[in-house]
Amino acid sequence: MKNNVRAHLTITGRVQGVCFRYEAYAAARLLGVKGWVLNKMDGSVEVLMEGDKDSVGKMILWCHKGPSGALVDNVIVKWEEYKGEFVDFRII
Repeated sequence: MKNNVRAHLTITGRVQGVCFRYEAYAAARLLGVKGWVLNKMDGSVEVLMEGDKDSVGKMILWCHKGPSGALVDNVIVKWEEYKGEFVDFRII
């Protein structure tokens, strides 16, 4: 478990109304990343994820682009202590 990490992201730009959460769900499932994604009231998207360092890194790269209809302005990544609290990835 030494290679597992936890990242908390805030993604801004045109990220709501473009299927960002559903595409993030699909990407996370493919990568084996666990956690959740949600739309925030301010128009941003929030992601909390855990997994092996490589998979979480790939998911972060995906979040910088998002689905085809998205226009990502910024991705703020906060690294947190790995907790291993998730069993899957969910849309909240």
